[in-house]
Parts: sequence; C-alpha cells; structure tokens
Amino acid sequence: MRALVQPRFGDPAEVLSVQEVPDPEPGPGQALVRVLLSPIHNHDLWTARGSYGFKPEMPARAGTEAVGVVEALGEGVEGLRVGQRVATGGSFGAWAELIVAPAAGLIPVPDGMTDEAASQLVSMPFSAIALLDFLEVSEGDWIVQNAANGAVGRLLSQLAEARGVHVLGLVRRADGVAELAEQGIEQVVATDDDGWRDRVREIVGDAPIVAGVDSVGGTSAGDVVSLLAEDGVLVVFGAMASPTMEIGSGDVIFKQVVIKGFWGSKVFAAMSREKRAALMGELVSGIGSGALTLPVEKVYGLDEIADAARANGEPGRRGKILLRP
Repeated sequence: MRALVQPRFGDPAEVLSVQEVPDPEPGPGQALVRVLLSPIHNHDLWTARGSYGFKPEMPARAGTEAVGVVEALGEGVEGLRVGQRVATGGSFGAWAELIVAPAAGLIPVPDGMTDEAASQLVSMPFSAIALLDFLEVSEGDWIVQNAANGAVGRLLSQLAEARGVHVLGLVRRADGVAELAEQGIEQVVATDDDGWRDRVREIVGDAPIVAGVDSVGGTSAGDVVSLLAEDGVLVVFGAMASPTMEIGSGDVIFKQVVIKGFWGSKVFAAMSREKRAALMGELVSGIGSGALTLPVEKVYGLDEIADAARANGEPGRRGKILLRP
C-alpha cells in the first residue's frame, strides 16, 4: 500500500514522501480500515518536526485521524462489521491507504454524516468539548480564548453557545472578526486595534471572565490572563506563536490566577467511558443539527503532501486541509 513516511525529523513539506509499505493485518481486537479521508492537524506537523510531546522512532509514518471503511476484523472483535464506516482519532500512521486500529476505539459514523465531517470528528471536536468540560464552567459564565479563528477555537465557541456559556474570542487581525461572523460566531475582538480592551468591555460589561484558554503563547497568553477575574483559571492548550508565555506576575499574584495545562492524550485517558460516550453523543447531535460545523478548505492527495502542509499554515484558512489516499 501507499503511505507517507519520513526518514528524519524536519519540515513536513520536505521530509514526508509517499512510499510503498507492506499492507497491515489486524490482530486480535483490531480492525483493518481502508482510509477515505484524513485531516492535517497542527500536532501532526509538530510531530513530523520533532517538536511535539510524542516523538516516533525514525523512519516513521504520520497522521493520526481518519474516516474509513472496515476491510477486515481481527479475532474477538464484536460490534463492528466489514463495510462499516468508522472514525478514529488515535491511529498513528493514518496518512496511508490502510491502517490497523484497536476496534474498541473506532467510532461508527452515522449514515447522514459526510466523510468530510467524519474525518474530523475525533481530534479537534472532541478536544474542544473535552476542553469545555475541563474548564468546569456553568451556564451564563464568561470565558475568553485566543486563536478564536482556529479549528478548536471555532468549535469551542459553538459548543459553549449550545451550553449557554458566553465566549469572548481574541484574534490577531481584524479580518478574523469578519471570518468568524460569517460562521455565526460573534463577540470577537481583534487585538491589533489599540482600543481592543475597550471593545472587550463593550461586549462583556461588568461580568467576570472566570476562565481563559491560551493556544498561542507569548504576549497573547498575558492578554488572556489580564482579562480574567479574581480566582480565574487559565488553561494552556497550545503554543502556536511561542513556547514561552509572557504573563504579568501582578495578574497572577493579586488575582490568584490558577494556570493549568491541557493535553488531550492525558485528559482522554483519565476520562470515564461514560463521560466519553456522553461527550461524543453531544458532538454527533450538534453536527447533525448544524449547530456544529466542520468546514473543509481543500482536499489533497498523499503525493501532494508538500503543498498540503504549506496550505495548512496559510493565514486566513477557513477550514481543514484533508488528505485523500
């Protein structure tokens, strides 16, 4: 079969290439899945660069999420059938024609859901809803997030709205405000405007902002903390701009701000089966009703990985970049 493989860590556009590798076979408790579509996530590219928490041995495959069709079942697998469409979010090596995955981790895809939506079902949407759950906020509360026009930022806004939680979004350029408004996401402020803090108060008023999410790092992390109320919580989700956060010590000391990290691999592993099922049901319901949208920017072939990786980093991208084997 064809799969993307890298011989060393480096720029994904340079080190990843299509190679012929042996077809995998499912063992006990596993399923063989023919991949239909697989998204490119930032963490996939960070892994290829060697800058993520997970560092595979070289040479290595790439990609983690996919939607596909069950081709064969290993011994002892129940609850799945050959020909069934399934989604997976934790199958390293997903940028390939075939993958083997633990059957218990595969999610049956409803008939009414498109391949494009199903290919994105697990990693970003589930991260977003797990993040919202992790914040422990209630209906009527205000939270603030930067990178509001990123994939998780958009999803968090939609999921929070469905729960009655108010979200103040921060973006780094004015164009981002208009992009989100097109998707029905309001209450967004561009920090490239000198008066952006005044705009924040126009939106939030005197309501306390009880929690914040930082996905950017650098001075942007400090902007989020500066808006938190006393006893506010900052959850660090990512570091798109800088691995170092620049946070005013006064905000932390005098507001008694608590700072916590969120890494999906850790959070998901500690989550009960019942909680995972409930959150996934909420996602499927939201996608089915149209309250939760998963737009696609463009679909590339595996042999177009260099163009696809570069497109993933283009400013103004309004949907996911997908790969089709």
